[in-house]
Amino acid sequence: MDNLIIFITASSRGEAGEIATNLVGKRLVACVNIVPGIESIFTWKGKLEVAKETLLIAKTKAALFPRVEKMVKKVHSYECPEIIAFPITRGNKEYLKWLRETTR
Repeated sequence: MDNLIIFITASSRGEAGEIATNLVGKRLVACVNIVPGIESIFTWKGKLEVAKETLLIAKTKAALFPRVEKMVKKVHSYECPEIIAFPITRGNKEYLKWLRETTR
């Protein structure tokens, strides 16, 4: 697929804003939605963790994923940040055209 939705979790609204601003500013993604106040439950280094996080939902071209991942890892506070991508299989043609034109 040519386009992706990428989920990224961040430790705070501030960190999410910094990541989103960098991604959009460098035209690595067309848009980022920031969803504050999620609760994540996971195991990390053998210990059950519960964390308040912020979710970023980014839309981009599949070819840009390696650059998105590299940039997120550069500014993210986590040792192992969640950066997972899903193909966009269908969508509003005008929106997908805008996505392609807005990113590098």
